[in-house]
Amino acid sequence: MADTTPIAHAEPLRVGSLFSGYGGLDLAVEEIFDARTIWFSEINQPIARVFSHHWPDAPNLGDITTINWNTVPPVDILCGGFPCQDVSTVGKMAGLKPGTRSGLWSHMAAAIDALQPEWVVIENVRGLLSAPAIRTIPEGDNDEQRNPRGATPSGATPRGVESDSWHLGETAARPLRAAGAVLGDLADLRYDAQWIGLPASHVGAPHPRYRVFILAHRTLPNPTGVGRFTRRGELAAGESAPWHDCTEPSDHRPRPPRAERLPAPGRVREPVVVDRAALRRWGRYAEAVTRWEQISRRAAPSPAILSDETGPRPAPLFVEWLMGLPSGWVTDACHALTTNQQLASLGNGVLPRQAVAALRTAWEMLNS
Repeated sequence: MADTTPIAHAEPLRVGSLFSGYGGLDLAVEEIFDARTIWFSEINQPIARVFSHHWPDAPNLGDITTINWNTVPPVDILCGGFPCQDVSTVGKMAGLKPGTRSGLWSHMAAAIDALQPEWVVIENVRGLLSAPAIRTIPEGDNDEQRNPRGATPSGATPRGVESDSWHLGETAARPLRAAGAVLGDLADLRYDAQWIGLPASHVGAPHPRYRVFILAHRTLPNPTGVGRFTRRGELAAGESAPWHDCTEPSDHRPRPPRAERLPAPGRVREPVVVDRAALRRWGRYAEAVTRWEQISRRAAPSPAILSDETGPRPAPLFVEWLMGLPSGWVTDACHALTTNQQLASLGNGVLPRQAVAALRTAWEMLNS
């Protein structure tokens, strides 16, 4: 296969972000590709404030189901983790199908079809490998935003998408799985894809948090993309400026240098020496916590908030630390998020170092 190393660009590659959350996947994509995020799409307003704070020059395109992709500035990389509620093993496992939250994948496929980015990066939960997929459009569904061209044609389903033990393709004995449907759609869109699943503990985090990552590369040149990129801050002919629905925080400031946004981690496999203080505080978790402190180069905050009314509950600062994020990335008071909003944002987010490790491995697989 031809070398597709995503490095040595004259200018940083441009990233479009979907289902953006607090930007954990974007941090990883920017590091792997030496890229910059130029717009994002997030409908949860409190969480969108967090993203806008860290990427103040990136406008929020809003609801993915209402975006006119013909008016969106082109990007080299499109990334996103479409909603996982219907494919998660802790949910109802309704599957990847029209009418579900996870069915919003069809809108991401439409964006890929319209924008033709060089790279696509997708993140989702482990249930993507086992949840069923239904590609038929319900009678009377006239949603024009659904992907009319890139998804599997009527009467056909991708078979043999994966030949390994996961059996993501459809056979008589095993129905099409959600991951197989996504990979099949990417193949229809002329993308060569590799997927990898790994737990957060692979990068030394003190928790499993298994996630699936897909890295896809366009296999055919895009002739319409030659010379179509405009200069930074400009719109191509016929484009309209996307709306920005997030108010700048009062302490708005330029984003810090890349090295400060996602510091290089310590070594994952180095032996860990646990002192008596850590053993007293963390008990059987002392080794895992100490290892992550060394890797993240941050001391572990207090793990719980104590309240006579609600009892103990996870402390957002601790969950932020578990996710390997810079201190205050979500919990900074300037974001004005409630405790519940902080925990919801962190619980749905991406651990950047896990994504970095996954994307590096997937890139090696694409080039093997």
